[in-house]
Amino acid sequence: MYVVAIPNHGSRPTILLRESYREGKQVKNRTLANLTHWEPWRVEALQGVLRGRVSSGSPLEEAFEVVATRPHGHVVAVVGTMRRLGLGKLLGATGGRARDMCLAMVASRLLRPDSKLATARGLSRETKTSTLGEVLGVESVREDDLYAAMDWLLGRQARIEEALSKRHLGEGDLVLYDVTSTYFEGRHCPLAYHGHSRDDKPDLLQIVFGLLTNAEGCPVSVEVFDGNTSDPKTLKSQIQKVRERFGLRRLVIVGDRGMITEARIREDLSGAEGLDWITALRAPAIAGLVKRGSLQLGLFDERDLGEIADPAYPGERLVVCRNPLLAQERARKRRDLLDATEKRLSEVVTATTRTRNPLRGREAIALRVGKVLGRYKVGKHFRLHIDEDPFRFERDEEKIACEAALDGIYVLRTTVGADRMSTEETVRSYKRLSKVERAFRSLKSVDLHVRPIHHHKADRVRAHVLLCMLAYYVEWHMRRALAPVLFDDADPEAGEALRPSVVAPARRSPEALDKASTKRTDKGQPVHSFQTLLEDLATLAKNRIQPKNGASPPFDVITTPSASQKKALELLQVDWRM
Repeated sequence: MYVVAIPNHGSRPTILLRESYREGKQVKNRTLANLTHWEPWRVEALQGVLRGRVSSGSPLEEAFEVVATRPHGHVVAVVGTMRRLGLGKLLGATGGRARDMCLAMVASRLLRPDSKLATARGLSRETKTSTLGEVLGVESVREDDLYAAMDWLLGRQARIEEALSKRHLGEGDLVLYDVTSTYFEGRHCPLAYHGHSRDDKPDLLQIVFGLLTNAEGCPVSVEVFDGNTSDPKTLKSQIQKVRERFGLRRLVIVGDRGMITEARIREDLSGAEGLDWITALRAPAIAGLVKRGSLQLGLFDERDLGEIADPAYPGERLVVCRNPLLAQERARKRRDLLDATEKRLSEVVTATTRTRNPLRGREAIALRVGKVLGRYKVGKHFRLHIDEDPFRFERDEEKIACEAALDGIYVLRTTVGADRMSTEETVRSYKRLSKVERAFRSLKSVDLHVRPIHHHKADRVRAHVLLCMLAYYVEWHMRRALAPVLFDDADPEAGEALRPSVVAPARRSPEALDKASTKRTDKGQPVHSFQTLLEDLATLAKNRIQPKNGASPPFDVITTPSASQKKALELLQVDWRM
């Protein structure tokens, strides 16, 4: 930095504080401040400081003190991305302070997911943990202010989702849909019920929420359901949403075998013009195909993919696949579960034959056996003999062999015609559901921590989940931009080209494998996970500097970014001087 005096045609010269910087091969200058109103002695003092000495001759490092340091780089990355995506306008062009607080809460889920009280403290001028509050102009907020902003946001959810659908969905597109659950802290929310716990916390109440994305996994809509809602019962409202609110008359909805069931096909999907779907058959249905002779296991002697027809599925295409690696994994898992179940059942047998305090009675024995079978879920492979006194069991080898014969085989069913989607593309489309599962991992545990939920009002729970979805929307775009410096695969198509078949497991590109091996990019810079990159950017700080001469005002200086930090911010197309 330097001070320059610019003549002003007979008037007092203009005094400017400037900075030189390099852009490519050109050296350019930018004006940082107009010092014309300063007294001459203050200008001279600043010039002395910039030359490395103060007027008293003391060393430069003794002329200043750092009175505050605020992590800044990660805020620049997230807020800059939100502005590039037009998220503020998406939430509401006239939202004012409520919109700004919602943007702050969305950014906080990425930077430091926490309770609304902790978020308010992190934004506050007195207790801030970053520059997020000052960048968004919400340095004086209370917890109640954030709750009021959440209420405002929830009232705009339909408009937000419709705007997202216009950005990311079109007529005839694939729409991916899946649901998950997350546990709830407390007992006073009307949405919270006991249900099928995917978090292995069956003792806690939970909510269920479903996520709609486009074919690439970009989130478009989220909806919260009661915690005891089964997966298929959520499907009808999503179809109505896409067709009526989003205005898409033609689409292909992709859901797993537990979502698009026979009942849902019959009641919600059949006969709807322009509505096609892709799902998979359950194991008993696959066994039925073999029994009727529609599926010949010899089909897989020379190939791992094919199409068949069956009278039980008129007007549908059945795509059969066999993955040898999946077959090995299922065989291993079955073997381990059978061994574990047999070991525990043997303990029950021992309990019925011991001399001291033996286990007696049909009901008591059945209760112990039920606990074992409920834990390992392979009771169908055992024959049980429970009487008042003895208890015996043995494996049902015939059932085990029948199931093992179908290991690695899965069958997709779809109404999409072969003229619109090839066999390979049908399999590829179904496998895209992994993108929704990846979103759930990010939402629930890895990045955004939607759980545990502490809100008690139903609308606050819905608003909280919406905030987390919007945060994932920002993260999804950030990950795509930052892929060259993350462990993420920047060129998935290169890995796809290396797969011998669409049924074979996905493969990473050579570039991604090199990054995983060397932990360096092709430019020699360190490779990060998404979270460690944000942590690294947080070391890019905004420092408040106070001159010790007593006359000069404090000023801010941002840490000079490292080469890897500059690269990350360039990929995000944001300016670190924000």
